[in-house]
Amino acid sequence: MWDSFAAGVALSSMRHGETGGFNEFAELEYMNITVVTSNEPYGARDGSNPFFDGRATPKFGLQEGGVHSGHVQTGIRDAFCLVPGGNRGRCEDGYTKEVSGPEAVRVYVATRAKPNADKNSSLNREFFKSFLEVLNLPKNAGRFNISTQFPHYREILYKTDFRNVSRGKPVIFDMDMSPGDFVSLIYLLKEPREAIDLKAVLVSGNGWANIASIDIVYDVLHMMGRDDVLVGLGSTTLLGNPTLGCKNFYAIPHGSGGFIDSDTLYGLARSLPRSPRRYMSENLDPERQQPHAYDVWQSVRKQLGPGGKITVLTSGPLTNLANISLSDIDASSVIERVYVVGGHIRDSSHDKGNVFTVPSNRYAEFNMFLDPLAAKTILESGPNITLIPLTVQRKVASFEGILAALEQHTQHTPESRFVHGLISLLQELQRKQKLYHHMDMFLGEVLGAVYMVQGSNLEPSVKVKPVSIVANTTESTDGQIVARRKSANLLKILYNLNNGVYYNHLANSLANNKQSAVVGSFEEQKAIWSRPQKQFMANIAKDMK
Repeated sequence: MWDSFAAGVALSSMRHGETGGFNEFAELEYMNITVVTSNEPYGARDGSNPFFDGRATPKFGLQEGGVHSGHVQTGIRDAFCLVPGGNRGRCEDGYTKEVSGPEAVRVYVATRAKPNADKNSSLNREFFKSFLEVLNLPKNAGRFNISTQFPHYREILYKTDFRNVSRGKPVIFDMDMSPGDFVSLIYLLKEPREAIDLKAVLVSGNGWANIASIDIVYDVLHMMGRDDVLVGLGSTTLLGNPTLGCKNFYAIPHGSGGFIDSDTLYGLARSLPRSPRRYMSENLDPERQQPHAYDVWQSVRKQLGPGGKITVLTSGPLTNLANISLSDIDASSVIERVYVVGGHIRDSSHDKGNVFTVPSNRYAEFNMFLDPLAAKTILESGPNITLIPLTVQRKVASFEGILAALEQHTQHTPESRFVHGLISLLQELQRKQKLYHHMDMFLGEVLGAVYMVQGSNLEPSVKVKPVSIVANTTESTDGQIVARRKSANLLKILYNLNNGVYYNHLANSLANNKQSAVVGSFEEQKAIWSRPQKQFMANIAKDMK
C-alpha cells in the first residue's frame, strides 16, 4: 500500500499547492535529510569507501567525519555488518537520515498518515477511504476482465483417466523452475504412462526462480492435460539456517528470477495456456492456500499400493528432499532411487564449477551451493542415489545438437515447438548479450529426466566414488563435492553417454503425437474461450481416452 499512498499524497499536494499547501492524507514538514552511504565509526579508513579512501580530497566535496565517510557495506555477508548471535545487521547503507550541515538537502517530507476523520469507520486512515471510493467510481472503469473479454470463458481442469491404463513407476519431480526444468517437466509428461507415472512436482523456494513462478508449472501441466498432478511449494529457507535463509540468493544471476527475467522463460511463459490453478498465499485465502511440499509428499505416499516405491528426480537445491527426509523418518523406506541433477566432483581434473557469480568458489555447482547442508544431508545418506554432475551435463549442453535433432522432424507438436522456441531464444541471448553467457547451462539439466527414463539405452558410463560434501564453511568452499578415497560415502556418478542417442530420443519424445498438448498455447485458449464449449469438450474427452 505504500506506493499507492505515495501517489495519493502526491496528487493531494498537486491539487492544493505543492509547496506547503494542505494535504488530505498526510502531515508534511520540511526536513534536512541525506541518504546514508556508510556506517559508524565515521572517518575510518578501511579501503571500503571510494569517496574517501586513497583520495587527497573527498569526492563530491563530502565532509570528513560526516555520515558518508565510514565503512561501506561490501556485500550481503559483509562481516563488518553482521552482529554475532543476532538476527539483524548494524549497517545503515541506504537509510534516509535527518542531518545538519552541507551534506543535508531540504526536502518536504510526509511524516505521518492522517487518521480517518470518521471515527466509526473500520478504515483507520483517511487515504484508505479515498482509495476505495476512487476504485469504485464508475467513471474511467476498466472495460474488460477475463470473463467479459471472452464470452465463453470457463475454468476447466483436465485430468487424465487412468482406469484402463497400466501405470509405470511413481515419480516425484523436485525442481527450482529454471528453463531446463520446464523442458524436463514437458519431457516427463510426454513419456508413456506405462513407464513413468508422474505423481507430483515439488518446487524449491530458494533456487533459480521466485516462488510466484509456480504459476508456470501449473500452466505447463494444464497445457499437457495433467491438472491431476499435485504441486507442492517448498521452503524458502536454507536447511539449518532459519533466520538467514536467503543468504545465497545473491549468487543467482539476475536476482533469482526477480529482476529482468521474472518468468524464467524469458517472456515465453505468456505463450502458455493459463491454468485455473494459481499460486495463492495462505495469508490471502487459508482455504485455497498453496499446498506445501511435505503435504504433497504425504499425499503421494498414501496413494502407494503395498510395497510401492517412489523414484525422485531433483533438479534444484536439495532443500525439499532434505526437509522430507528429516521430517518423515520412514521416507527412505519408500524411496526406491534418487536422481540428483547437479554437483561437480572436485578431483584431479581441476575442471571448474559453474557458480561464476562467486569467483572465490571455483569448484561448486549452483544446486549444491544454494543449500550445501541439504546437499550433504541427501548425498551422504545412502547408496540409492545417482548423481548427474556438471561434467556430463556439459557434454550434452549443445544448442546445435538439440536444435538439429528437433528440426529433423517434419511433424511437430505444440510442446516440441515450444521447446524449440525456448532453446532458440536461449541461444540467441547467449550470442548477443554478455549478461546471458551462461544460457547453455540449462541444456544439461534435461539429462537427468532422460537418463532416469532411458537408463541403459543411452549407453551410459557410471562409476561409484567415495565423496564428501563441503557445507556451512565459507562461500569459497560451500557446495563443493570432493573425491576422497577414505570417505565412507559412496555415490553413483554418471560420467558419459551417447550424445547422439540422447538428442534423438529427446526430440522423438517431444515430437510424438501421443500424450500431446490438450491446449497448445494461450492463443489457442483465447480462441476456445471465444466460441461455445460443447463440441470442444467432446473432442477433449475423446483425445484423453
